[in-house]
Amino acid sequence: AGACGLCRLAPFGVALTENFGGQPALGVFGALRLLTLPLPLALATPPTETKDAAPADQQSFKTALAEAFGHRSYVLLVLGFFTCGFQLAFITIHLPAYLADRGIPATTGGWVVAAIGLFNIVGSLSVGWLQNYFPKRYLLSVIYFSRALATVAFISFPVTPFSAIAFGAVSGLLWLSSVPPTSALVALMFGTRWFSTLYGFAFVSHQVGGFLGVWLGGVVFEQYGSYTPIWWLSVLFGVLSALINLPIVEAPVARPVAQPA
Repeated sequence: AGACGLCRLAPFGVALTENFGGQPALGVFGALRLLTLPLPLALATPPTETKDAAPADQQSFKTALAEAFGHRSYVLLVLGFFTCGFQLAFITIHLPAYLADRGIPATTGGWVVAAIGLFNIVGSLSVGWLQNYFPKRYLLSVIYFSRALATVAFISFPVTPFSAIAFGAVSGLLWLSSVPPTSALVALMFGTRWFSTLYGFAFVSHQVGGFLGVWLGGVVFEQYGSYTPIWWLSVLFGVLSALINLPIVEAPVARPVAQPA
């Protein structure tokens, strides 16, 4: 659903900006955002009773965090997700400027982001299906390594509207396809009691990566007049994440079994 929005609204945003300016475009998107505020109310559910739950389901917040961050596989998963945020945010924010710097029209940048959204649907659903048949850590490794290869290919040849949209399509296939195996591994290792919290901490790593991708992209461009160092840093992070996901153990965390009195 998010990819559908990206696919439709990216060209719309470019058209608004070109015809009316950046601030009116932001105002329109802000108004659209306000329309979504009542929607979460439909998800409201009554609190569940936990007094008769299994011991594992009564685990405290502090214990759950200590268990997760003391688990090597979870830490590796969180570190790998940092790269996902770095690459996605850098491409989303700086790719249109990178294309404009090479004489590619701004409208093409909008269509590249739209291609990312369209192919993201295919990639995410496909990986969600594939993880039922292949180890999730291998899928994550392939995703991160493929991103690195796609970036190397994109920056190694002259940039044209066709190559930009092709890069958007390939990036879309790999865009949020890392989310199904990442979330599934969290649930597999720790169960669902604190799933939202533990996946949330993994997503914090993702967003820290996103912040650095956007910020460093601007800093490096201001300093050197080129995005090339950040492209290669993105490649390096992709290779490192491909490697650190390989040792992940796909099994529930070992917990002591309560003994009867």
